[in-house]
Amino acid sequence: MASIKDVAKLAGVSVATVSRVLNDKGYVGQHTREMVEQAIKELNYKPNEVARSLFKKKSNTIGLIVPDIMNPYFPELARAVEDTASKFGYNVILCNSDMAISSERFRL
Repeated sequence: MASIKDVAKLAGVSVATVSRVLNDKGYVGQHTREMVEQAIKELNYKPNEVARSLFKKKSNTIGLIVPDIMNPYFPELARAVEDTASKFGYNVILCNSDMAISSERFRL
C-alpha cells in the first residue's frame, strides 16, 4: 500500500505539496498538481481515512444501533440508512444491542 511519502517521491515534490493537492488547500501550480495526481493514480494511493479523521476531527461515520438484527424490519432499515448515508459521503457502523437499553444509550 502506497503512502503519501511514496506519492511525493514519485512526483518529485514534498509531502506538504501532496497534502495541499489532496486537501485542495493552498496554492499548487497546475503542472505540479498534474504530477501529483499522476503519481496518485500510478501508485493507486488511497488516503488513510483513520489518520484523516483524526487530523480533521471528523470521521464521516454514523453509528446505527438496532435492538435485534434478526427482526425482519431492521435489516431493511439498516440498508436504507446505509444507502442514504453513502450518498452524502458517510459510512455506517451497525451494532446490535440485543434489546439491552443500556447498550443503546449514548454516553459521552
